[in-house]
Amino acid sequence: MKKTLSLFLMAVLLVGVLAACGPKRDVQQPKESQGTTEKAEKPDKLVVWVNDDEKQKQALKDIFQKYTEKTGIKIEMVGVNMLDQTKKLALDGPAGKGPDVFYQPHDRIGDIVLQGLADPVDLGDAKGEYSPTAINAVTYDGKTYGVPMVVETYGVFYNKNLVPEAPKTMDDLMKIAKEKTNAAKDQYGFLMEAANFYFVYPFFAGYGGYVFKNENGKYDISDIGLANDGAVKGAELVQSWFKNGYIPKEITGDIMNGLFTKGNVAVAITGPWNIPSYKEALGDKLATAPLPVLDNGEHPKSFVGVKTWMLSAYSQNKEWAVDFMKFVTNEENSLHYYEVAGEMPANQKALTNEKITNDPLIAGFAEQIQYGEPMPNVPEMSQVWEPMGNALQFIAKGDNPKAVLGEAVKTIQDKIAASGAGK
Repeated sequence: MKKTLSLFLMAVLLVGVLAACGPKRDVQQPKESQGTTEKAEKPDKLVVWVNDDEKQKQALKDIFQKYTEKTGIKIEMVGVNMLDQTKKLALDGPAGKGPDVFYQPHDRIGDIVLQGLADPVDLGDAKGEYSPTAINAVTYDGKTYGVPMVVETYGVFYNKNLVPEAPKTMDDLMKIAKEKTNAAKDQYGFLMEAANFYFVYPFFAGYGGYVFKNENGKYDISDIGLANDGAVKGAELVQSWFKNGYIPKEITGDIMNGLFTKGNVAVAITGPWNIPSYKEALGDKLATAPLPVLDNGEHPKSFVGVKTWMLSAYSQNKEWAVDFMKFVTNEENSLHYYEVAGEMPANQKALTNEKITNDPLIAGFAEQIQYGEPMPNVPEMSQVWEPMGNALQFIAKGDNPKAVLGEAVKTIQDKIAASGAGK
């Protein structure tokens, strides 16, 4: 044992001598990693794929420059359409031409992980800096697979020329719909894409419906709650809008937007991406609010989308890539991104900053985020959209909601089984 200990001490001494005699290297740690036993060598540059959008790129260019000034690491920004990045990464990554960091909608995380394109991210204490909803969105199979940048959901827009204040309850909204709708004149109290499952989901979820059972961020794809009693009650509510003539059966987003910008709609449920065109048309008469409370006292649980930075599995600079992602999404940089690109931050302090809460057109959506839930990020979610879209078309036409939803769930289960998922 003494001999073993002596050999060990000699080895340690030899390593120390070699280190002292060796060339000086610029080895630094990301700030968040200080205190650990490992040090990551600082790279000359990080390659970052960003969504190919001019406003977003301008905002990020400013932030990336600040990171370079802070660390000396050059950021090579490459614009690639967000929806094309994974296909390109699958080809470029193995060839050594891919990015260190890329940018994705959170609902694609399951597919990305299954393809082996991304590594989990250790956020450490920084995990608490983000909206809990955003963290849930980027959690897959119990691990964090992204650093959230942007959150988005939908809510209420209203025309103050037609209604003085936002409907606070569903009863308020139905009263507006009844009093302000004159379909013969293309005038409506309330419009939304009520046959689009993405927008209708909160009225299912507010009564207890769900897509897949979620236990602490882990989805049980065998447990689908889109035909339970809560989902049926939500579907019956949606069906009443068509039955009462409040919403035309042929409604689309384009039709709704056209009517709203003409001043023919009092209340519309849609997303913040419509702010520019709505504001141009209505000016100071435009206002926003969270979704109205249901008759059971619950807030409708809208789908929340999160755009997130992800760590490439092929990166040779993982520790610094994570440090970079944390820097880009801190409170200060998140607010700059919001001011330039116009998208709501996932950073919790930024999301609740007065720059956002005092913005009358963003405040309603920021509040609704707190009531929403992340769109499931499992691959099986792709099997849900078509059957539920078809079901809502039948519901709009007056078919029995319980029977229609039961058939839709069976179709979803068959599609998941046929895809080989869950095996």
